[in-house]
This record gives sequence, C-alpha cells and structure tokens, in this order.
Amino acid sequence: MKHITLSGDNYQIGHQLGEQGSDAYRNEVRATALWGHTSALKNSSLLQTMQQQVQARFPLLWQELRGLADGLQAPFDEVFAWNCRGDLLPSTSDGCTTVTGFTDAGEPLIAHNEDGFPQLRKHCGMVTVRPEQGLAFTSFFYPGSICGHTVAVNERGLVNTVNNIRASERPAGMPRQILARAALDAATIDEAVTVLTSEPRGGAFHHSLAQCGDERIVSVEATGTAQHVQINHQRYGHANHLIHPEMAAVPQIVTGSSASRQQRLQQWLAEGEDKALNPDQALAILNDEQHADLPILRRDPADPDEENTLATAIFVIGATRVSWTLFTEDRQHACLSGQQP
Repeated sequence: MKHITLSGDNYQIGHQLGEQGSDAYRNEVRATALWGHTSALKNSSLLQTMQQQVQARFPLLWQELRGLADGLQAPFDEVFAWNCRGDLLPSTSDGCTTVTGFTDAGEPLIAHNEDGFPQLRKHCGMVTVRPEQGLAFTSFFYPGSICGHTVAVNERGLVNTVNNIRASERPAGMPRQILARAALDAATIDEAVTVLTSEPRGGAFHHSLAQCGDERIVSVEATGTAQHVQINHQRYGHANHLIHPEMAAVPQIVTGSSASRQQRLQQWLAEGEDKALNPDQALAILNDEQHADLPILRRDPADPDEENTLATAIFVIGATRVSWTLFTEDRQHACLSGQQP
C-alpha cells in the first residue's frame, strides 16, 4: 500500500488528493449503487444547507473540498454529496472495528480494522499532509474523500480512529466527515471532542481518541441528535453501532455483521478485560474469524454489507511519540509503519 506526502494550501492539498484518486473515483466509486444514491441528492435542499454551513464555519476545508473536486475532474456538488453520504443516507458501506487498551508499559493503544468497498483496496493508502495552515497529520485515505474519517494521527500526537454509525435520524447539520477532518486540527483531545460533539451535526460516527502525554483513551459516540463521551480505563471494543448505554434510546440500524463483531468483542473482553493490550494481541482479535459467516476480519467477496477489511492500523501512544503500523492482505507483517511527530 502506498504512502504519499502532500503539502501546500488547502486547495492544493485537496487537488493533489483528488489527482491521486481520480481514476478509481471515475471507474470504481461511480460504479457503486451508493454513489448513485448520493449523487441523486446532490441538488437537494439538505445538501445546500450543509454546503452553506461548511463554507461559513470551515472555509479552509471548503477550499480543500473544492480542490478535491477539481483534482478528481468531477462536479463539485457531486463530490460534496459523496463526502456527505453518511449524512444523506441511513446506511452506507462503511464498517470498521476498534479495540483499545493499555500496553504492559501503560501506554495507550488503539487498533482499528478499516472496512470498506473491496474494489477500492488497491486505490487506498496512507497520506502525510503538511498544510500551510493547520496541523500536519498522517491518515488513511480513500479515493474521492477528504481525510480524517478513517484512522489518523496529527503532529500533536493526537490519534483518531472512526467507526461508521447508521443513525436513523440525520438532521440538517455539519457533515460528519467534515467534522472528522476538522478534528485533525485539534491540539488536544478535549479540543477534538468539542469539534466532534458540536451542533448542529448531521450524520453519526464513533471516535476513539488518545494523545501523547495524556493518559486517557476517550470514546465518543456522536450523532445528529445526541452525543456521549466516556473514558476507557481497560480493554474496550467497538464495532460500528452505538453501544454506550447512555445512547440506547437513539434509533439506529445495526447490521448482522456489526452485531456479530460486537458480540465477539464482548466475548474477548470477558476473557481478559483487565489485562494489558499489546500490539500482537490487538492484531490477533482484529484477525479473528471465529464466526464463519460474519467475522471481525472481513474477507468474503459476498459480504452482506459490501465491505472487506482493507487495512488494520495499530497505534501505540507514548509520552512524546506515536508509533503506528499498517497491515493489509499480509496479516502478520506490516506493510507500512511510521512515527508522529
């Protein structure tokens, strides 16, 4: 899997990111039913409201989106709609599983399976972004999408991993992918939480956050109608649906895969919730295929949610530095690794 570096102003960064994904966007993304559903809503009043909100609140990210569309050689309204797919539609083909805990040395650890369209596997990668304004960061990227809604770490050592939530109610509010990208400019966990739980908000995400020099691992479930933040002191596992007890009344869609993965995580936690979590152990549970039909590690071409595990990222958050490794089809040997800052 490739690792690229982009620099410049926000428009230039978006444009370069668009150029990287233009062929895949044209040939793969546009061929999906999901793209068709979102594109059909590109002129909707809901999307127009979202555009106004983004332009007013995050003008630099608005320029990044403009650059992305131009780099993709695609109409802006269409690309904006694609980046709002989870705000427009009740269910999208974004899954993901996250586990968190603390190593034997007491360092926070966040590990994450990034699940998405299997046909995009060859077209994804890691990108290091150095903008003229805002913080530098390293993130997984998909063709046609801005960064931040997958796994990322910024220059302040702030790690953010993201799970899709299929909330039934998605009011007119700030798009979830825009908020996730904006959180990469946060200097602290608390600043990131403020961004992610701000209102008005459209679609829903779960975020796992940790940072160099901060002992906390923070779990955020944020929807357009409710938000909850908790600190995880022991091993924790989250598939892509709301599980905080305080969010039980929020309507959502829970697919069979999401329910199965969460059930397996709960079994794993019951076996050692109070134990340390080291990278090999995190990788082992994210490689789990105990459930024959709906496993944590998703490799079935006929997956019912149209998702496969494209990559697994493991972050170990030290006092002054974050070390990360990325696994793809070879589940035992990392294909990429790095440190931030």
